[in-house]
Amino acid sequence: MFYGLLRRGTRLWVRSMATQARGASSILEKKLDDVVITFAKRTALGRSEKGQLKDIPVDELMQALIKVSLQKSKLDPAKVEDICVGTCHPPSPTYISRAAAIAAGIPAEVPVFAVNRLCGSGLQAIRIISNAIQAGHISVGMAIGVESMSLHPRPTPQIVDSVGANTQAYDCVQPMGWTSEVVAQAYKISREKQDQYALISHSRAEQASDSGFFAEEIVPIELRGTVISVDDTIRRGTTLEGLSKLCPSWPEWGEASSTAGNSSGLGDGAALCILTTRKHAEREGFHIVGKYVASTFIGVEPRYMGIAPIVAVPKVLAQTGLTQDDVDVYEINEAFASQFAYCVEKLQIPMDKINPNGGSIALTHPLGMTGARQVVTGLAQLRRQGGKILCTSMCIGSGMGGAGIFVNEANA
Repeated sequence: MFYGLLRRGTRLWVRSMATQARGASSILEKKLDDVVITFAKRTALGRSEKGQLKDIPVDELMQALIKVSLQKSKLDPAKVEDICVGTCHPPSPTYISRAAAIAAGIPAEVPVFAVNRLCGSGLQAIRIISNAIQAGHISVGMAIGVESMSLHPRPTPQIVDSVGANTQAYDCVQPMGWTSEVVAQAYKISREKQDQYALISHSRAEQASDSGFFAEEIVPIELRGTVISVDDTIRRGTTLEGLSKLCPSWPEWGEASSTAGNSSGLGDGAALCILTTRKHAEREGFHIVGKYVASTFIGVEPRYMGIAPIVAVPKVLAQTGLTQDDVDVYEINEAFASQFAYCVEKLQIPMDKINPNGGSIALTHPLGMTGARQVVTGLAQLRRQGGKILCTSMCIGSGMGGAGIFVNEANA
């Protein structure tokens, strides 16, 4: 019944969007009013509570990233008209984000605000800034995704009894590990299959790091006299045998098949994109690295939170008139191997197109950062392979999902 509703809903939505479909040739066409990305970088990632960023507060991390991004991009900070920060758990996020921006050299006249769409917060920040540019409200904006899971771990959501009496509402606030086990059991994703997908992520990330691929997307930042430039989250030498020996992380739920090795790690980090119109970028002499095309956010049954990409990806493809084959690289977040394996096989996308350099199982998943990191990572990969179109997607806590379409223009 659930899939029947999804299919009917998708068909209705696709029909309603048919007149707006554009297709690959139109998307690749360059127009002066395109929203383009002139800078897209991330910090190195740190392991939560154990890694290189474990003692770095969010404002200090953002200050360092904004400061170096202004230097590298040669953007006059006075030309920035708005900054949106996607983040989940730090208290008073708008206050600390604005303070960090000012400390980094952004004039006090530039407004700053924070947004929280959980795992989709980074993509949401990009979408908001892009929409403001498209509407003509601003010419230049900055979108940031940031999280310190070391200093701000996920709080336990509290709802009143009258809200929790609704089954779907109750499911919204359950631990994400529970949703992983629910998906694994409902869709028969075995522990062995989860470990196999996890091994792909670990192996690809190790190879990408050794090949210097991540160095292309990481901007080194100096924190307390130390330059941070290399991820410390990759678990080298991971084997299928080693993964199979790990104890379940949540033995009290389902078939207890999710482990520390086949689930996304907790981590710290930040990513940043500078956006403007093509007309403005060309006038100012900015180097264009990519283009924002479209994004979407959807909802699914809360207990099946992880399957959201199977709805979000087809929706954003239909919205843009693209086929799956038109996309050169997919960055689909690996919250858990249970949901990731199901989404990959349900979408029927070749695995060589998905997360070519590994994903959050290997790299970690700083919640607010991930949606922006996927754009940074995906555009860097497209530059390497000479590809054009990127599709990003992620499941989002409480039963939501997001997806976005971007175009590589760095080697155009």
